Amino acid sequence: MTQRVEFATVRDRLAVDALITDYAAAVDDGDWAAYRALFTPDGRADHRSAGGVEGDVEQVAAWFAESTRPFAMRQHLIVNRRLRFGVLDQAAGDTAEMRADYINPMRRAGTQDAPSAPDFVCGGRYVFGVLRTDDGWRLHRVAVQEKWRRTDG
Repeated sequence: MTQRVEFATVRDRLAVDALITDYAAAVDDGDWAAYRALFTPDGRADHRSAGGVEGDVEQVAAWFAESTRPFAMRQHLIVNRRLRFGVLDQAAGDTAEMRADYINPMRRAGTQDAPSAPDFVCGGRYVFGVLRTDDGWRLHRVAVQEKWRRTDG
């Protein structure tokens, strides 16, 4: 492997990692325009295992906006990221899949003076399908596999 190829791989890894971090920040901040911009035009997400919806980016953004409204604080921690690049038309690196675990603590609105523990915490695994586009790496599909949840109150 040449240094140029190795550098390109490192650059792609960093770009995909930043995309996933931007995904978490957009959801936690309720920035649905930023969330939509992370996807390819035909991007889809499946949150059914977490009690959500499966659909295109517009449908999922609308569901997120409504379902997260009761929570004043949201924090997606996406860890144990495992990234594999695929092959598209014999050009290595045009597709990628990242599997990553998550933990998501949230606090309901109106509980700011309560103890610091969150009211709701869930965890599981994301599978992100990523494509290289003319605008950089974008999410093509997101699948959530919720494994557990805890609610207080």
